[in-house]
Amino acid sequence: MPPPPEAALRADPARPWRAAAASYVGDEPPTYETEPTTLPVTDPQELRDVVPDTVLEGARYGTLTLRAASLRGDAARYRGELRRDALFAVRFGTGDSALLLVAVASGQRAAPGAHRVARELCEWIAGAVGSNQLRLTEDIHTANRGALSSGLHRLTDRAYGRLRAGATVRGLAPADHTASVRCLLLPAHPACRTRVFFGVGDGGLFRLRDGVWQDLEPDGGERDAVGGPVIGYGSGRPPVRRPSHDPDPDPDSEPAPPPESEPVHGPFRFRASVARPGDTLLLCSAGLADPMRGEAALANRLAERWDTAEAPGLAAFLADAQTGVKGYADDRTAAAVWEA
Repeated sequence: MPPPPEAALRADPARPWRAAAASYVGDEPPTYETEPTTLPVTDPQELRDVVPDTVLEGARYGTLTLRAASLRGDAARYRGELRRDALFAVRFGTGDSALLLVAVASGQRAAPGAHRVARELCEWIAGAVGSNQLRLTEDIHTANRGALSSGLHRLTDRAYGRLRAGATVRGLAPADHTASVRCLLLPAHPACRTRVFFGVGDGGLFRLRDGVWQDLEPDGGERDAVGGPVIGYGSGRPPVRRPSHDPDPDPDSEPAPPPESEPVHGPFRFRASVARPGDTLLLCSAGLADPMRGEAALANRLAERWDTAEAPGLAAFLADAQTGVKGYADDRTAAAVWEA
């Protein structure tokens, strides 16, 4: 079924020099340029803080293909601010026993060192996952959901504890020295299609199945957090959330037990799902999750582009991920997994 007219990419007639990648959906063009304009001011004594405008990553293991991109928001490009989003994609182990981690983090808006906080949080979680790679891989292969949930909850809490300690040392409020983080664990073994999500804070977890986006975002603390469809392909309907007592849960998901406690930085979120051939799983920061939920034309556009047997190339994936939507100008980070 073709997407409705509003989902078609539009060239901006007022800015004919803009590349196709800078096109937009919706009735009006975005307020800011979609292409980079102003570079951030750089302190010559702090060159470690230089953050590229855009990063791309990709991989292929077994039945999965990964495409990931993190780009500075239109507003930050206009103001010459740093990208606050961080993207971390790493592999631990070799061969069929390898484990992939994709981490996406977003620092607090207008907070000092927000980009550094996001990066550090990804690094700390990655270090803990790498140190426990063999045990995590075994738990994923044996579907030991309870061990996965509790173990990932503990290592995430420890990472946030380090952030709180850092805030104290720097004399900052903990709320200004934190970040949202969302992670995917992907086993490289072709016979294992379990995909594990965990994280804290804002963002989104979506699945494209049979041309329809489903919202898989688990509500922290619920025993069964199965998301209903975000937007039916071409329907333009707003997102729907099922209550926790839904009698018809997702048969491919393994719900998490309630977390041990709700930390001050937000509830821990966990989901273990079994992928089907043809699925596309999307993990993203709030900069993309918000317009996915709020602008039907964007969801329709990405469904049209990504409901394919083959994953797009990195350049095409970036062009899709940066499709403009008026009113949404934050950093965007997206990691999508295509299932062969």
